[in-house]
Amino acid sequence: MQVFAASTSGWLTYGQTKVRCSIGKGGAKSAQEKREGDGASPLGVWPIRAILWREDRGPKPASGFEATAIQPHDGWCDAAEDPNYNRPITHPYPASAEHLWREDGLYNIVVVLGHNDDPVVPAMGSAIFMHCASEDYRPTEGCVALAEADLRELLKQAKPGDAVAFIA
Repeated sequence: MQVFAASTSGWLTYGQTKVRCSIGKGGAKSAQEKREGDGASPLGVWPIRAILWREDRGPKPASGFEATAIQPHDGWCDAAEDPNYNRPITHPYPASAEHLWREDGLYNIVVVLGHNDDPVVPAMGSAIFMHCASEDYRPTEGCVALAEADLRELLKQAKPGDAVAFIA
C-alpha cells in the first residue's frame, strides 16, 4: 500500500516526490473531532475509493483506478440528517448537497476518500476529497487540493489499496 501524505505545512509527499497542496481552512482535526461544516481536514489515513473527472475539461486520468465521468446533475449529500449523507446523489435533490459539476475547475478531477463512509456517521464530515487546487492554493473546506498536473502525476502511481493521509 502506498500512502500519499498531505501535511498541515502545505506539502504532499509520496515516495521521493513532494508537491504543494492545500488542506482545510479549519486546519486538521482528529477524525473523532471532525464535524460537518467545520472546514477541517480529518487526521488519519483514508483509502482511495474512486476517481471522478470532467471529461469536457481534459483526458481521463491515467491510473490503476477506473475513473467515472462527472455529469452535470451529479452531487454529494452534505445534509447530516439525510439518509444519503456522505453519498453521491443526483440533482435536483431535496436536501443540502454539493454540486460536483463546478465551473471553477476545482473538481476537474476528484479523488473520493474513504472518510466517514463505512459506516457513515451523521455530522462527522462528508465529501472529503483530493481535488484540483485553486491557482493561489487557498484552503479547502476539508479536502486536500493539488495542482491539476500534480494530481494527474500522482494518479499515474495510484493503485487499489492506496490511501491519502492527513498528517500534522
